[in-house]
Amino acid sequence: MNRMPVLLLCFIACLRPGAISQDTTGHDMLKGYTFIATRTYADADNDRTLKLYEGLRVADVSDGMDMAGLPGTGLVDPAIHADWIDAQNLSHQFRGIAVTARYVPTQRADRPRPGEKFQDWESHFYTAYSHEAFAELIKPGTVVVLDDVEDKDIGSIGSYNILFWKSLGAVGVVTDATARDTDEIAVEKVPLYLRRKGRGIRPGRNELESVNRPVTIGGVQVCPGDVVVADADGVVVVPRANAEEVARYARQILDKDKDARTRLYQKVGIPADRTVNK
Repeated sequence: MNRMPVLLLCFIACLRPGAISQDTTGHDMLKGYTFIATRTYADADNDRTLKLYEGLRVADVSDGMDMAGLPGTGLVDPAIHADWIDAQNLSHQFRGIAVTARYVPTQRADRPRPGEKFQDWESHFYTAYSHEAFAELIKPGTVVVLDDVEDKDIGSIGSYNILFWKSLGAVGVVTDATARDTDEIAVEKVPLYLRRKGRGIRPGRNELESVNRPVTIGGVQVCPGDVVVADADGVVVVPRANAEEVARYARQILDKDKDARTRLYQKVGIPADRTVNK
């Protein structure tokens, strides 16, 4: 007896009632099926949400998550860190709304032979397989979140495309993999959080698998529309459903911290700076 149909029925039976809709059977499943729906939000809603996060630090948001009953939730692996830090103006920090994309290792072996036109092949691969379709979703306040091939040397992000994303309104970029041209990115002052520096180009190495779907970054699920906050402490992701409550708690924490540090500044003779001013 073929055990596969039996195993499939057991799998379906173990799912909670209603997990699979009536039209999600047979050939539909064979073609691939998405179980987590992508929610969309109006620009005005995104703007209102981001207003709540103005000036908040990763530490404040992390504490706010604790107070909202979400301890440890959203804390991205600290291996994903700021590519550069501006200790004077804190321009490496950002708060934004996630637009996500996922790249996977390619299985395509159609590389040009030595002497053939490499640039023609490279251009075709970029256009057909490893493109940036997510760019059309970028608007002011967007954080570009890339789930990439973390164990390969692929410089999916470089000084040109990251600056282009910024020109469209992106406030920062987070990847669980690599980026290249990092010296120039630091000069351009585009906030970038990455696992490590890379060198290789995308063609022949990865392909774009999906856009604006849930992805995993540093052990954390990131859904389109989630709030992403980043500073020198790292990156934290707030589920959109909890964004208002977390921001309210985080604001209380930051205000108390500023008051306490202002008094301490006065005591030790340090002039007030942007980190304590309200």
